[in-house]
Amino acid sequence: MANPSGLEITGDLPDRHEEVLTPSAFELITTLHRQLADRRLELLAARQERVQALADGGTLDFGPETAGIREDDSWQVAPPAPGLLDRRVEITGPTDKKMTINALNSGAKVWLADQEDANTPRWESVIGGQLNLLDAINRTIDYTAENGKDYKLLPDDELATIVVRPRGWHLPEKHIRIDGKEASGSLVDFALYVATAGLRQIEKGAGPYFYLPKMESHLEARLWNDAFVIAQDFLDIPRGTIRATVLIETYPAAFEMEEILYELREHSAGLNAGRWDYMFSVIKSFRTRGRDFMLPDRNSVTMAVPFMRAYTELLVRTCHKRGAHAIGGMAAFIPSKDREINEAAFAKVRADKTREANDGFDGSWVAHPGMVEVCKEVFTSVLGDRPNQIDRKREDVHVTAAQLLDVAATPGDVTEEGLRNNISVGIQYLTAWLGGLGAVAIFNLMEDAATAEISRSQVWQWLHNDVTLADSGHKVTRALIDRIVEEEIAKLPGDPSDYDDARTTFLEVAVADEYADFLTLPAYERMP
Repeated sequence: MANPSGLEITGDLPDRHEEVLTPSAFELITTLHRQLADRRLELLAARQERVQALADGGTLDFGPETAGIREDDSWQVAPPAPGLLDRRVEITGPTDKKMTINALNSGAKVWLADQEDANTPRWESVIGGQLNLLDAINRTIDYTAENGKDYKLLPDDELATIVVRPRGWHLPEKHIRIDGKEASGSLVDFALYVATAGLRQIEKGAGPYFYLPKMESHLEARLWNDAFVIAQDFLDIPRGTIRATVLIETYPAAFEMEEILYELREHSAGLNAGRWDYMFSVIKSFRTRGRDFMLPDRNSVTMAVPFMRAYTELLVRTCHKRGAHAIGGMAAFIPSKDREINEAAFAKVRADKTREANDGFDGSWVAHPGMVEVCKEVFTSVLGDRPNQIDRKREDVHVTAAQLLDVAATPGDVTEEGLRNNISVGIQYLTAWLGGLGAVAIFNLMEDAATAEISRSQVWQWLHNDVTLADSGHKVTRALIDRIVEEEIAKLPGDPSDYDDARTTFLEVAVADEYADFLTLPAYERMP
C-alpha cells in the first residue's frame, strides 16, 4: 500500500489494517493535517496563555466579544439526525470486541464508542477499535469468551446508535508522521472512522456521529467544524451529514456553551455535562489559586453542589434555547454481587438520573449494561412517549459567572480516606492503562482516564496548598504521600514491582512542582 507523499507509519501494521488504513483515509489525514495542524498548535498555546492569565489574577467570564451570538435569538442548531432523536439513555465504553457487542445490544439508545478516556492510545487499540466499529456496522463482528460464551449482535433495529469519541486536541498520534511531524490523535481517529465505517453508516441510513472531548473554547469548536467541512467535501457527502455532541467538561468551555453550539450549528447534536473532567479542569485552570478553588474528597462533590448545579442548569437552558439535546453525566456505578453495595449503587443512580430528567436533560450516561434499564425507566417516567424534552426551554434559569466560579461553597472535607482512594485509584488505573486497558472496575466504580486525572489533580492540589486532613489531622506532605503510595500498593494483588511504572508516572504528575496538563501525555511516552 502506497502512502501519500510525506506520510510515514512508524507502528507495526496489524492484521486487516488495510481495511481502515485505506488510501482514502491516509489522504484525508494528510489533508487535514496540512490545513489544520498549525491552528491546532496555536489553540493549544492559547490554553497556556489563559492559565497564565488566571495565575496573574484573572478570571473566567462570558466573553464580551461574543455577546452578539448569545443575544441573537434567531439562530438554532440543525434538527436531530437519524438515530439521534431519542437519546434517553446512552452507554459509554471502549471499542474492544466484547464491549462493542455488549454496548450495541444493551438497550441503550446511543453507544459512545470511546477512543479516548476509556481507551488507550496503544497503536493496536487505535487500529483494532476502528476495525471493530467497521465490523459492527457490517454485522461481521463476533466474540467468544474464555468460558465459551458467544457474543453476537441483535437485529439492527435493536442496536444502539454509534457515536465515536476521538482523542482530544492535546494528544498526538506518534505512530503517524506527516511532513516529519506527529499527527493529531483527534484527526487520525476522526479520519480513519469517517472514511471507512462512517461511509457505511451513511449507507445504512444514519451518519458519522462524534462526541468531541476536552475543548476549551469556541475557537476549538470552529477547528472541528472546519475538519468536518473538509472531510465532507473530500468524501463528497452533503455538509451537515456529520454530527457532533460536545462534552462541556472543561471550566473555560462552561462560559462558551452558546458559542460552541454556534460554531457547530449545522453539525451540532448537543452538549453533555461531564463530571470528573470538569472537576479536573477546575483544579487545572486555577492551579495557583487553590485555596479559592479547593475541592474536598472527589466522591463528595456531587452534581448537586452549587457550582456544579449552576453548570448543569446552564447547560440545559443553553441547549434547549438553541434546539439542541442536553445529555447528562456519567453513572460510574457497576452492578456488584454484594447485595448491599448493589442496592446502594442502584439507589444513587436512580436519584442522579431523576434529578437530571426533572431538570430537563434529554438523556444521560451509564457505564455498564446493567445500569441501562434504571436510567431508561427514570427518563421514560418524565418523557413518556416523547423522544426528548428540547421544547422545555428552562427560561427560569439565570446563571451568573459568579455562580459557576463559586467552588468555595462546596461542602465536604479533605480526608486521609479520600487521599488514599485517589492514590490507589490512580495507581491501579495507570497500571491497567499502561498495559492497554482504558476502562477499569475499581472499588465498584468504572474508572477511566477522567477519574485518574481528578485523582492525581486533587493530590497535587492538596500537597501544594498544605492541606490538613480532617480525619487524621496529618498535613499533606511529600513524605505522607510516599508512605501512602507504598501502603496502598502493598494491598494490591501481585508483586509491588508490578506497579513500578504506574507508581513512577503517578508521582511524576501528582507531586511535581509544575502541574502537568494531562497525565496521559507522559504516560503515552512510556507506552510502545
